[in-house]
Amino acid sequence: MEQKLEKIKKEALESIHSAESLDSLEEIRVRVLGRKGELTGILRTLGELPAEQRNAVGKKSNEIKKVIEEALDAKISGLQQASFSGLATSEWIDVTLDPALSFREKKPGHLHPISRTQYEIEDILTSMGFQILDGPEAETEYYNFEALNIPKFHPARDMQDTFWTEDGNLLRTHTSAIQIRGMEKMTPPFRIMAPGRVFRYEATDASHEHTFYQVEGMMVDKDISVAHLIYVMEEVLSGVFKSKVKVRLRPGYFPFVEPGFELDFSCLICGGSGCRVCKQSGWIEFLGCGLVHPNVLRAGGIDPEKWSGFAFGMGLNRLIMMQAGINDIRHFMSGDIRFVQQF
Repeated sequence: MEQKLEKIKKEALESIHSAESLDSLEEIRVRVLGRKGELTGILRTLGELPAEQRNAVGKKSNEIKKVIEEALDAKISGLQQASFSGLATSEWIDVTLDPALSFREKKPGHLHPISRTQYEIEDILTSMGFQILDGPEAETEYYNFEALNIPKFHPARDMQDTFWTEDGNLLRTHTSAIQIRGMEKMTPPFRIMAPGRVFRYEATDASHEHTFYQVEGMMVDKDISVAHLIYVMEEVLSGVFKSKVKVRLRPGYFPFVEPGFELDFSCLICGGSGCRVCKQSGWIEFLGCGLVHPNVLRAGGIDPEKWSGFAFGMGLNRLIMMQAGINDIRHFMSGDIRFVQQF
């Protein structure tokens, strides 16, 4: 395995050194470090290795990942500096022009579709007794991973490509970190929700974006069951779509819940009979959820012998895409006023 890692490192560094464009560097990053990259594939198999090899291979993989990322950053910086040297003559802006002259018609502003949908979900959940919590976007490794039952070298960390800061912290990959902070301060029973912006270090395409928005919810009380989770999700979705919505659960893996589920809701286009939107299944894949793992309750200072709970997380961008038939998630962060004006 170590020889394979060294080969990946050598080939990646040679490719980076010979790259002549930013596009070429991005292709190298995706091939080696992307969701289906060569190094990522090895990290995802750590759980299958014998215990005596797992830590060594995991440590070696992370060291090589860091070396490749540093080489990419250095090469990108060099190419950018070369391209910037000619901008003064090739591109310029006349800052003395009156910006008002470029608009023939003044239009009133309105909420961005993400803000509007977030406030709508907040209204639904607060009417059911949920409190809205907030937390930092620059998080610690403990709150983003370890307290959520994702220790160091856990393969699940690679499911969430991460932006790391120079001081060893990170940009949160999910708003679940807010739930841990909330549990530390609150005494059960409670119901909390955590909306906000999250970040993933990955290549963008029509269905993937480096910055997007989530709403996560948690309920902790005595004798919480899957039935409570189903009821709350049906109420939330029925409120969002202004129509009665049925949900179903399928087994799914998320480190912070046990059991974990993938939640689908009945297709509103065909009424469950099957169509192109739902791929003839009658159901739309939507979010991950489950009963809160005992280790997560303990991390929040809650005794899992006395209390139980459920948690769920939904992506606001994808919800709006389903509602409005949007085919590219990158439109939300594009800054294109023509896109926002449609809502």
